[in-house]
Amino acid sequence: MAPVIVYTSTNCSHCHQVKSYFSEKGVPYEERNIRQNDEYAQQVWDMGIRVLPVTLIGEHRIPGMNKARFEQALAEQR
Repeated sequence: MAPVIVYTSTNCSHCHQVKSYFSEKGVPYEERNIRQNDEYAQQVWDMGIRVLPVTLIGEHRIPGMNKARFEQALAEQR
């Protein structure tokens, strides 16, 4: 399975929801907090995305909390 990367910010409620979702599903993910690392902030900027959270699953870039798109992307990785 492709790695799951979640770009977050410290006080973002949707970011917490995404992390909880993956934890509850037992899906390992790497959190990249843009407040703690300027390089992560630049990576999000370079993607042309201006909202958080952003979840990368394989070739999928999924902004926000979108369970349907998470499920679809994860299913493609299996």
